[in-house]
Amino acid sequence: MSQSVIHLDSIRKSYFIGKNELPVLKGVTLDIHRNEYVALMGPSGSGKSTLMNILGCLDTPTSGKYVLSGHDVSRMADNELARIRNQEIGFVFQQFNLMPRLSALENVAVPLIYGGIGKKEREEKAMAMLEKVGLGDRYKHRPNELSGGQCQRVAIARALVNDPSLILADEPTGNLDTKTSIEIMDIFGNIHASGNTVVLVTHRSEEHTSELQSQLSISYAVFCLKKEKRDVDEMADSGVFEPEGERVSWTG
Repeated sequence: MSQSVIHLDSIRKSYFIGKNELPVLKGVTLDIHRNEYVALMGPSGSGKSTLMNILGCLDTPTSGKYVLSGHDVSRMADNELARIRNQEIGFVFQQFNLMPRLSALENVAVPLIYGGIGKKEREEKAMAMLEKVGLGDRYKHRPNELSGGQCQRVAIARALVNDPSLILADEPTGNLDTKTSIEIMDIFGNIHASGNTVVLVTHRSEEHTSELQSQLSISYAVFCLKKEKRDVDEMADSGVFEPEGERVSWTG
């Protein structure tokens, strides 16, 4: 078995409103191995975003253990988490999150600035990533001079520029038309084929898993269920996913 990029052990997350505890994640255990393509699926309110924030080191669990590429990030301080985010995780968001006053090249180079990389090397790496996503001829353009699909390509190039252990994509085609969405997902397929580990967060339901598997060649899906827990064998028998029960967890 290949090495785990992500290892979650009994991850719990609760929020507190006054003295009232609101449990959101209730003991998630999951391993994602190097060069796997995983879909994190579930409806709004299922805890999917909370789990994504923990995977992305944007939040910490209430209890449990999270090891990312050999680093136990469960109890790291904020400055340590910031360093891990910069070095180990490439983020792609639905809203692109590009800096409007910066060119495509400058946007892609931002993570390298935080990594202390010199200007010449930053520009060379950023240009290489833009060429990888087919935007080498748009490096001077600002976000308002690019289409939605081109902005998402810039965001993908920015996610790749530090050669991270994990690409975490949160509904990356949510604001795009169908044709552009297919083009963007093809890029993610190429990223995975190049050896990267990709976690795709989507609101699509279990019924779309076969479609996702055929379109994206995902390794498997993790379902965040809102209501009652379903038996692993029952779900496996339904053909919804490959029966790798140790990798299937529920938030509720």
